[in-house]
Amino acid sequence: MSRAGAKLGVGTHFRLDGETVEVVEFVSMATGMEVILKDGRDRLARMSLRELLTSDRAELIHDGSGPSSADDEDVAAVVLNRLTKEEQKEVLERAEHVREMLTGYRSGSEDLPRPGEPRPQYAPGLPLHARYEAKAAELGVSARSTRRWAQAFREHGEAGLVPRAARADGGLSNADPRWVEAAEEVLSEYEEESRPSVKVVLEEAEARVKTKFKLVKVPVPPQTTAYRWMQELERRHPTFRLSTQRNRDIADRPRGVYGKLRPTRPGEYVLMDTTRLDVFALDPVTLRWMQAELTVAMDWYTRCIIGLRVTPVSTKAIDAAAVLYQAYRPQPVPESWPREAAWPEHGIPRGVLVEAEAVHGPVTGVWGPKVVPETLIVDHGKIYLSAHLTSVCRRMGISVQPARLRTGRDKGPVERFFRTLREDLLQRLPGYKGPNIHSRGLNPEKDAFFFHHELEAIIREWVAVDYHRTPHEGLLDPHLPKVELSPARMFEHGLARAGYIEVPQDPHLAFEFLDVTMRTVQHYGVEINSRRYNGPCLDGLRDMAGSDIDLDKRRLEFFTDPDDATRIHFRDHERVWHTLEWEHAPSLDMPLSEEALQFARRLAAKEYTYPDDRLAIALLLKRWNLGLGTSLIERRMALRLSREQAALDLPEAQAGAVSSLPSVARVLSLPAQAEPPTAEAAPVVEEGDDDGDSLQELGEEIDFYATALKDIDD
Repeated sequence: MSRAGAKLGVGTHFRLDGETVEVVEFVSMATGMEVILKDGRDRLARMSLRELLTSDRAELIHDGSGPSSADDEDVAAVVLNRLTKEEQKEVLERAEHVREMLTGYRSGSEDLPRPGEPRPQYAPGLPLHARYEAKAAELGVSARSTRRWAQAFREHGEAGLVPRAARADGGLSNADPRWVEAAEEVLSEYEEESRPSVKVVLEEAEARVKTKFKLVKVPVPPQTTAYRWMQELERRHPTFRLSTQRNRDIADRPRGVYGKLRPTRPGEYVLMDTTRLDVFALDPVTLRWMQAELTVAMDWYTRCIIGLRVTPVSTKAIDAAAVLYQAYRPQPVPESWPREAAWPEHGIPRGVLVEAEAVHGPVTGVWGPKVVPETLIVDHGKIYLSAHLTSVCRRMGISVQPARLRTGRDKGPVERFFRTLREDLLQRLPGYKGPNIHSRGLNPEKDAFFFHHELEAIIREWVAVDYHRTPHEGLLDPHLPKVELSPARMFEHGLARAGYIEVPQDPHLAFEFLDVTMRTVQHYGVEINSRRYNGPCLDGLRDMAGSDIDLDKRRLEFFTDPDDATRIHFRDHERVWHTLEWEHAPSLDMPLSEEALQFARRLAAKEYTYPDDRLAIALLLKRWNLGLGTSLIERRMALRLSREQAALDLPEAQAGAVSSLPSVARVLSLPAQAEPPTAEAAPVVEEGDDDGDSLQELGEEIDFYATALKDIDD
């Protein structure tokens, strides 16, 4: 067996600073041993022996007979560790048989004999060929095999007894490389296709081999062998075992080192994403089940949810802006919440500052921490890359960093939150439908119980009470690895580490999250998309339209809400906010979205030659009340109109605000409590009309549920 070491003495050669030198003499000094070196031009140099052996300047020149880390053959420990437990057990038993052939003892030493050793047929005095034949007869193999085992054991030890099939890495050592190449090409073509069967892939691989290598005959493996090789290729190119979506994610993994953003303080990176909730909610207008989407904003450093919103059917850019607005001004908590769930309004946890009113009085504060986002990480959805949200971020000084396409790990923490929400909360709610169609129950739609705003309140309370107070495995301080940190405690840790920056408390900050439209002021007011808005705050600006002032200076900023076209907002030169009402707003008792108004105009244009907005709105309200949303577009708009809370909690301006749509019970009792609607907007329901009867039955059903819920609360 060759040695790993080399003798060091006079005549040993080294490569020093790129030149070949020879040791010619050793000198013993008080500070240690030194050597005299001579190069090829007979120049002498003196150097300490320690520096010669440890410095990167010198390298030993050896004859290459010993083992090296650059050798191609596998190290015994590596070869043995590749084996399974059963294969390792088989190799160790074979090694005992070989040691018994060579020494007469299974342990390999006469000092450690086992009972009955040495056996007569393996006595050390017998010739080796006799012992080889005896072991072959005992194991039922040929004497040639036992002789080969002994030779391999002498050269490589126990690693030499490993079978070639087990020694080979990957399980494809016997496969023809050309067949493997063709099979991998076929598997790569199915990365974005539906899942094929193994039989189809093998047939296509065989056909490709025959087409690609026409001049050379490539052996085609038998069916059993081909299936076994395909199992190995499945590890490299997942196709048959996992879901197709998971297979695509694995195929899109980067080939190099994974990069990762590392937040160092709260607010440095904020993740935003939208997901379809795995639970059905009720439509307040039709009392039918409806899909719901959840949009959240998460602080990456603390994993705190700083904003969330549940929307029916789909999410719009104004909803994403509303979620981002909650990071600046979180919503207040109800009095029914536990005390520990409420955060102080200034955002600092009670572990840092204790408020007497918050401790001894009723529950006050907000449901989450206030964080100033510095960088917003979003996907490539339309709502996140829209001009509205990007302009909001630009005005607020927030950088927008889109994640890589089809790379969910760029927003891994928020994706993990959606899974935690489903496993810890949603699957316990009525109307839960599961994460996919394979997990859906028989009829989960009939169990839908909560309205969309109620579902949002439940999720918000769960986040504040449970999620923010539960230790998170992903939250870790490297200096305190055993300390379990929850998002709330991680926020305190971030304040102690990076300090706290006060959040602006401007009550009119919500207007900054609305769309901005540049318009000139005319004598009749402001016109936006054929809608005219007016108010006393425009007095003094109406003469600008006919003046000699440049057009760029005459155009002013007006802030519009796509979910409420009945009003716009304006900030004058004294930085005071005003609200301008649409000329037809008095005929409405609820917000009207831009989308709904455009649909109403198209609806009126089909029946009248010269319809106006007042007539279009009357026809739209009549259609909604009679048909309860007969098309998907109408249904989506009606759902957004039925929400009790506005997209943004706008402060009251000087001109007042239009009230939002009340609850369903209040809407049905509206004629008895308020003035009847105008003739143009009132729905026409004749006596005996089936639709009128259905509305009456709907009112009775809602009254029943209202009474039942009231009994539960009592």
